[in-house]
Amino acid sequence: MSTPWQRYADEHARTVDTMAAVLLFASFLLGSEITMSAGSQPRAAGPTIALATVGCGALLWQRTRPRTVVAVGAAATAAAAGLGQLPTPLLLGGLMLALYRLAVDTDRPTARRYYFASLALVVTAATVLAPAGVPWPLETVSPAAWLLLPVVAGNAVRLQSAYLEAVHARAEYAERRREEEARHRVAEERMRIARELHDVVAHHLALANAQAGTAAHLSRTHPDQVHRILQDLAGTTASALRELKATVGLLRQTGDPDLPLAPSPGLDRLPELTDACASVGLTVHVSVEGSPRSLTAGVDLTAYRIVQEALTNVTKHAVAEAAYVRIGWSRDRLTLTVTDDGTATAPAEPAQGQGFGLIGMRERAQSVGGAFTAGHRDGGGYEVTARLPLYPAATEPEERNP
Repeated sequence: MSTPWQRYADEHARTVDTMAAVLLFASFLLGSEITMSAGSQPRAAGPTIALATVGCGALLWQRTRPRTVVAVGAAATAAAAGLGQLPTPLLLGGLMLALYRLAVDTDRPTARRYYFASLALVVTAATVLAPAGVPWPLETVSPAAWLLLPVVAGNAVRLQSAYLEAVHARAEYAERRREEEARHRVAEERMRIARELHDVVAHHLALANAQAGTAAHLSRTHPDQVHRILQDLAGTTASALRELKATVGLLRQTGDPDLPLAPSPGLDRLPELTDACASVGLTVHVSVEGSPRSLTAGVDLTAYRIVQEALTNVTKHAVAEAAYVRIGWSRDRLTLTVTDDGTATAPAEPAQGQGFGLIGMRERAQSVGGAFTAGHRDGGGYEVTARLPLYPAATEPEERNP
């Protein structure tokens, strides 16, 4: 978090740079009065004032042209040292600020090169052009140390700023990833609910339509059978309402005390499904091969929905009297095969305006790590096959009970 002074400096950069230039101009003039003895005083004040004006005035452009400002400041300081003025921190103040700004705004190699070039210029002028009698450490070691200080401080500030920017960038990236993951989860949930709604509505409405049509057809010729068919129709619509309510309940917020707790349908409800198909004149034969195994909730629901949708397609699209459901159990796979003896079937993929039953079955099988195929049989009719893994814990997405 920035301090009030930092905020003021950022908002009034020109004012701050002007104040710094004025203060360092005064410091330059004060530093020019520091000598080792009275005999080494500068011969004239005019050159000193001119050098201070040039060196410190250049600081007004330190933010836009830091390299030029360092070069001008080093030249002015070296000229003052050549006049016999001692290179103290007061005299070096303008050059120190220029080197600091250069280290903050550029990279480390650039700041290092300009530091050594400035140091060489100042030390050479102080040792070669200045009058003799000044101890050499004051002309070499002292300016080297004072000029190194702003370069180190500037590099530290630049590295800290880069670190803070990197942390901020990582935080923004993590936030974007969280938002993308949330959107992805929402899309997956919407697709799952859409599949559930399609399976529930399409299946029960297809059965209800077939039952109502059968009742209307038999109302004149076999009125004694109409009552039983209407009872089956009432059961079909009641079942549709229950499953629809449970599925729509997924849209409620977590923690809602009215959230339905009904279990997801599974293969144990297959007899109800075959009985419903029988009420519309479709006989469903179920055969089991192998020893039944326990299923996870996701695979069990997927298996039931695939059989349900396949039988729904038979009642809607096939001129068939019987359908055959074969459940094959193996060591690590559950194979579901639904065939019919009809003479007309739905196309392999839906065209515009048609349903999405086959797409939904394929998506369901793939969502638990399985495979799905569908197509016409050589001997007539249609065949749907789904192969589901029995232990898909590593790949199966987490399912919630509708």
